[in-house]
Amino acid sequence: MAPPPPPARLPRSLPEARLLASEFWQAFTHAPRALRLAWQTSPRLLLGLLVWTLLMGALPSAIAWVGHGLVDSVVAAQRGGDRTAAIRWVGLELALVLTLLVAQRWQLLCQSLLRAQLGHTVHVHIFEKALTLSLPQFEDSQTYDLLTRARREASTRPLGLITKLLNVLQNAVSLLGFSALLMTLSPWAVLALALAGLPAFLAEARFSGEAFRLFRYRAPETRMQMYLETLMAREDSAKEVKVFQFGPRLLQRYRDIYLQVYEEDRALTWRRHRWGLALAILATLVLYGAFAWLALQTSAGKLTLGAMTAGLLAFKQGQQAFGALLQAIGGLYEDNLYISTLFELLDLPADPEPGDASTGPDPQDGLRFEEVAFTYPGADAPALAGISLHLKPGQTLALVGANGSGKTTLIKLLARLYQPTAGRILLDGRDLQQWQPAALRLRIGVIFQDFLRYQFLAGENVGVGDDRHYDDEVRWQQAADRAAAHETLAGLPQGYRTQLGKWFDGGRELSGGQWQRVALARALMRTDAQILVLDEPTSAMDAAAEVEIFDRLQDQAAGRMSILISHRFSTVRRADYIAVLDGGRVVERGSHVELLAADGTYARLFEQQAQGYR
Repeated sequence: MAPPPPPARLPRSLPEARLLASEFWQAFTHAPRALRLAWQTSPRLLLGLLVWTLLMGALPSAIAWVGHGLVDSVVAAQRGGDRTAAIRWVGLELALVLTLLVAQRWQLLCQSLLRAQLGHTVHVHIFEKALTLSLPQFEDSQTYDLLTRARREASTRPLGLITKLLNVLQNAVSLLGFSALLMTLSPWAVLALALAGLPAFLAEARFSGEAFRLFRYRAPETRMQMYLETLMAREDSAKEVKVFQFGPRLLQRYRDIYLQVYEEDRALTWRRHRWGLALAILATLVLYGAFAWLALQTSAGKLTLGAMTAGLLAFKQGQQAFGALLQAIGGLYEDNLYISTLFELLDLPADPEPGDASTGPDPQDGLRFEEVAFTYPGADAPALAGISLHLKPGQTLALVGANGSGKTTLIKLLARLYQPTAGRILLDGRDLQQWQPAALRLRIGVIFQDFLRYQFLAGENVGVGDDRHYDDEVRWQQAADRAAAHETLAGLPQGYRTQLGKWFDGGRELSGGQWQRVALARALMRTDAQILVLDEPTSAMDAAAEVEIFDRLQDQAAGRMSILISHRFSTVRRADYIAVLDGGRVVERGSHVELLAADGTYARLFEQQAQGYR
């Protein structure tokens, strides 16, 4: 694990300050893109938010100016002037205050509605991007960390960034108005107003950057916490956690990660607190110094009572506006840092999937593997090397070998989840890299050994096998019947409309063998599939069920190519062609009879398994 980032501190030299300023301004490059995202989500809400924000920025200084006139009109009335002028000033201030109140409510309304819509839009963008990522990208830890960070934080940051950007605009307008009032008193008052808030801004910007670096640095720890939560709180892991009694160990590891993260946060929070308190005291001293100056100027007759009142209000609210402006800029800097994770994910190039063909020149040639080799990213040894196989239409190929021999990797290459590092795979006489990926995958029906148990309706669990007919109940039943699952699913309380799994109300759980039949039905949904891939399709079934399944599959295999991966030789012996893999290479090939006669690895494994039934 990389060492923790250095502690945050204020810049102590001019070059360091320049570097901080450079990092600060570079962080704002994502603001225009976030605004475009909000505009695409709802132009009306964004424009409404902008209008009400500008109004809220202009009204406070206008109210302070009206207060100036109100106080002076009251003083003038005491000296015999127009007494109705004060009432007019009160009416004008009331109108402005009511307008400000309306603007605040409408701003909150627009903000709330935009938050809901923009959050949804960002999540959709994240998941759209996730669907374009290749399997190797999902298996890359850095890419997965990026996806995790984007989902956890960046999906909520765009509105925060836009809100702070509008806060900057609102407070800038307010500050201009207050500065105009203060300039009528003294330019030094405006300068004091600016200098009082600048140190706090620099400190906050520095600490915001440090907080973001901590956020990026500990993404793996956060993912581990999420994984531990899954282990401790999901039914599919509860059995082992309880039986093996390692729940307390998981909880302790969860606590340890929290304590590590908390210590980092605590140290940063304390530094922030000390600097924030010191700079707040400095700003307060400046404020009351200005109050003293205004009081002295008024006492000396250089300012009217209304001017002093307006000056006090302008300086106090101006300092608040300036502080809010700098705080919004600091928050904008922080949100830009976090939102960079989102745009880094969205800009991540997807692995290219070349090819535009939907047919091959020689449909009778079937499937060929020609000197195929593959090495997993980051691995030293190849998972496959020199694989050459040929499967003709109507034939069944069985892959046999120990775990880790490369059987499932071969299937991943066939489905173009990976690309061979050497050699090529051909279907109907055309290299798979020339096939359009969607057209190729429509030709393949597959049940993986680690198939998913979807917490969907029973029929939908079957329907996901062919998205073109996802809601077709007739096809559900036909596919389930071919997989000997129809009786099980039809017998559920609501038949194919029964919720499966225990995550949602009314859900029914199936046995391991029943789930496997549902997964097999899913693979059989594609009636036009040219290749049927069965990776340990009956591992959770009893012997009688296994025989029934393969009798049904054999009846439906006419014209199809089938690839079977199994450790059960009672199943394997049915195949037309058997390939024995060892260490990523084909060490034997032939029919069941031929391989027994060869008296090699296959014969030895078959005999070992046969002895278990004697």
